[in-house]
Amino acid sequence: MPGDKKRFVIIGGGPGGTACATHAARLGADVTVIEKDIVGGAAHLLDCIPSKAMIATGSVMADMKSASEMGLFNVDAGLDFEALRKRISGIEDRLEGSMTQLLTSQGVKVIEGTGRMLSETLVEATAKDGSTTQIEADVIVLSTGSRPRVPDWAPVDGERVLTTRHAYPPPELPKHLIVIGSGVTGVEFVHMFQSFGCEVSLIVSRQQVLPEKDPEVAGVLEQSFLDRGVNLLIGARAESIEKSDDTVRVNCSDGRIAEGSHVLLAIGSIPNTDNIGLENTSVDHEWGYVKVDHNCLSSVSNIYAAGDISGKLPVASVATAQGRKIAEHAMGLHKGPHRHIDYEKAASAIFTNPEIADVGVAEADAFAEGRKIRVTKVPFASSAKALINNDSRGFVKVVSDPATGVVIGGSIVGRHAAELISVLALAVTAGLTVSDLAESLFVHPALSEVLSEAAE
Repeated sequence: MPGDKKRFVIIGGGPGGTACATHAARLGADVTVIEKDIVGGAAHLLDCIPSKAMIATGSVMADMKSASEMGLFNVDAGLDFEALRKRISGIEDRLEGSMTQLLTSQGVKVIEGTGRMLSETLVEATAKDGSTTQIEADVIVLSTGSRPRVPDWAPVDGERVLTTRHAYPPPELPKHLIVIGSGVTGVEFVHMFQSFGCEVSLIVSRQQVLPEKDPEVAGVLEQSFLDRGVNLLIGARAESIEKSDDTVRVNCSDGRIAEGSHVLLAIGSIPNTDNIGLENTSVDHEWGYVKVDHNCLSSVSNIYAAGDISGKLPVASVATAQGRKIAEHAMGLHKGPHRHIDYEKAASAIFTNPEIADVGVAEADAFAEGRKIRVTKVPFASSAKALINNDSRGFVKVVSDPATGVVIGGSIVGRHAAELISVLALAVTAGLTVSDLAESLFVHPALSEVLSEAAE
């Protein structure tokens, strides 16, 4: 058995914490997980999974509206809001149940409550009934996640002025939803509620939606929103919200006003590190984020951090990889050379319509840095399968090193982009070349053929 038997105390049972727990337990550790909300993670099971379930429902409704173009008639679908609510609750319960069962099957002890470090080796767990237990730990893992950021000017009430935690689903279906924030979460909400038939306005503080993404990619999504009747307030920064009996008004710094029935804040998140006892340790942290090295180890030799609070890419797949990394490092498996987590090679996706996904080096970033790259792009309009699907929007863009042909990045806009990006992610991680992709024999007809064409 690798390493010595160690006592792990993991504060936070999200993707990072649970991955660490199961992996460490299999390696022979004595593991305790402390989770206050839901095993599997509030951000994951109460934000990510419900949003994707709602988006899936909206996508089916959108397909129904275009059914006549596929040779069908008299096809329609209306939204049963309560049925959707029950479906989301059922998915959450099943995922939490399966995760809890996995942990217990590995011998992991789960405490429902909050955890706080009293020292660098002692954790106090406070159960929901108020009782406390002090646990000695050889290894402490912090994976407490994050929560929606709420500015002082936003009178959040959970009914008309919402954060993301209030909107999966909201108390009632909005007649006119105003979304503040045009990052990943914001645009997914726009797509979701417009699909449900709501009128939607999006306040965009920068000059494009998805300001951190490739402008060409963002442009496709902007055009899709405009085609669907979304009201875009480009270059508008929200600064106050006023509520009346049946309306809400968002006042912007340039004098523009958006008026609707509900407001949703999607302006980022803040790490949940304010009540976990960092002040009782010498852990280095900044703005609430724990500073970690390539092994997710903090400035204290037995305290690690995973997930949102580590300040790395805040997605579940990264947190899961960090959790496994922590378990292996703490159990002594990484004393020799080993592969580190390369956050720049992590794939990410945005579940709008069309979907957006990317990995590795972005074209705009490379040009801004003066880096020499080769970019090839093929539209889905050239794909037989896209035409069969009646959806030829978007493109595949492959970024490679012109000297070696190695694939270093890529972007996909279009149907099933979140699935297709896996091929480019594998290419980037494994150091494959454009020739490797071009010479691969993909299925015909399939959307994946465009990946091979873009690599030629």
